Amino acid sequence: MKVVIDSHIPFIADAIRREWPNIEIFPLESEEINACAVHDADVLIVRTRTQVNEALLSGSSVRLVCTATIGFDHIDTSYCESHGIRWTACPGCNAQAVCNYVEEAIDEWTNNQLPLPKAPTIGVVGVGHVGSLVAKMAERRKFRVLRNDPPKNIGVSLDTSEGIEPFSGGEIADCDIITFHVPLTFQSSTLYPTYHLCDEAFLAKCSPHALIINAARGGVVDEQALLRSGHPYILDTWENEPHVNTEVLRHAFRASMHIAGYSVEGKLNASQTCLDVIAQMFSLQPIMLPQTSSHGDTAPGWLERITRQLKANPEAFESLRKNYPLR
Repeated sequence: MKVVIDSHIPFIADAIRREWPNIEIFPLESEEINACAVHDADVLIVRTRTQVNEALLSGSSVRLVCTATIGFDHIDTSYCESHGIRWTACPGCNAQAVCNYVEEAIDEWTNNQLPLPKAPTIGVVGVGHVGSLVAKMAERRKFRVLRNDPPKNIGVSLDTSEGIEPFSGGEIADCDIITFHVPLTFQSSTLYPTYHLCDEAFLAKCSPHALIINAARGGVVDEQALLRSGHPYILDTWENEPHVNTEVLRHAFRASMHIAGYSVEGKLNASQTCLDVIAQMFSLQPIMLPQTSSHGDTAPGWLERITRQLKANPEAFESLRKNYPLR
């Protein structure tokens, strides 16, 4: 049995070598994971940087694809399912880490800009694993929280063309902060597409001083519309990653290289999920990963330090991301 794995996914390779010594494991850089590399593999374990589609999998022996991420828009799930290839993601694995990122973003905004109202209003778009934690965090901080998640019948729709309120309990215009926690989906595949959900029309409805945060997926926010709008913003995910728009980057209050979910806990959860699925599918003895503590930078102002680093070296986006010390 052969497993090809992105070499920047921690914990898995060592665990397999230790506990399943009969399995061949090939850690590769994401750009090295190509059709030739996976041709005779049984299992493929990837991050968002690998496009898992017909071009990669056609003619291969891959039976299982695991992505050690919450999102799975980089996987052609229809192709996998139609060709008998099982696939799995890791929903919720890094939800707390992303919530912590949003809280730090809010703290740095409130510490460096005009103070928010005494009871600020935050709009949480998407209340799944991450958004629900963000909403609870905001409530603990005495924010007024407006939730929106059409698939869950919460807030119903961001589109007011049908006379539906954009949020349950309030208007987008009421929000001092709007934060996005949705998957990236398109018109062709869902009733609730999120591509450019935050576009020119959306931004026009918002308070001109509303802070926009995107720690979901690049493409959920129309970056050019955001730039033109004059709204302050904080971006962790970007259109056309890793080739970020330097003008959009320059005007960001805070900016990071898609690392909101990069915590020791989040990586452990994702790696454990992948190992559990492999063990179940191939009838292997389960592996329990040992717990470990964070060793990354969590001192106040850590997001500002990342922002300075990225703005000084935007061309190093991918390198900075790969070598980011887990929080």
